[in-house]
Amino acid sequence: MPKPKRSNLLALAILSLLNERPMHPYEIGSTMRHRGLSDSIRLNTGSLYAVMETLVKNGLIQPVGTEREGKHPERTVYEPTEAGREEFFDWLQSLLRTPIKEYPQFAAGLSFLAHLTPQQALELLKERTQSLNTQMEQVKASMQDTRQLGVDRLFLIEQEYTLAMLQAEMDWLNRFIAEIHDSSLTLRTEDAWTWFVTPFSSDQD
Repeated sequence: MPKPKRSNLLALAILSLLNERPMHPYEIGSTMRHRGLSDSIRLNTGSLYAVMETLVKNGLIQPVGTEREGKHPERTVYEPTEAGREEFFDWLQSLLRTPIKEYPQFAAGLSFLAHLTPQQALELLKERTQSLNTQMEQVKASMQDTRQLGVDRLFLIEQEYTLAMLQAEMDWLNRFIAEIHDSSLTLRTEDAWTWFVTPFSSDQD
C-alpha cells in the first residue's frame, strides 16, 4: 500500500494520541483542545472524522471496540496499527530532523515593500506589532489555562515554540521600524521619501 501524503498535521496528531492509548474521535478532539494542540493544528469535527476515515482506509488505525458514556450514543474506539505506529514515528522524526522550506505570507509581503512609501510601511508594520502583541497574550493565556488543568509542560512545547517565534518576529519588527524612522533604509529629498536601494552592478559576483 502506498504511503499517504504527509501534508495534514491533524493526521499526525491523531496517530500521536492513539499511540498513547485507544480513543474515540470525541476524546481525541477534546484532548487536543485540552492540551492546546488546536492552537497549532486546525481542528474541527468534520475534518477530524474525515481524516480518521482516511487513516482507516490507509490501514494506519483500526477500530477496537465501542464505548458508551451516560446518555451519549456508542462511540467507536480506535488504535494505531503496526503500520500506523511506524508511520507516526517516521513522520515525527522527519519533522524534527529535517528543516523544510516554508513560504510564509509575511515574507512574501516584505519582498514587495518598496512599492509602498516609508510612511505607509510604518503604519502597516505598527499595526502588525499590535496584532502580534494580541497573539502573544492569547498564547500566554492558553498556556496558563492548560497548565492549570494539570497538563505536563512536555505537551506545551509547541506553544512555547510559537511564543518564541512571535517574540522573535516582534524583536525584528521593532528594529526594522526603528531603521525606517531614522532613515537608515531611506533617502529623504526635499519633498518626498524614497527607499534607499543600492544600485545593482553587473560586475558584482
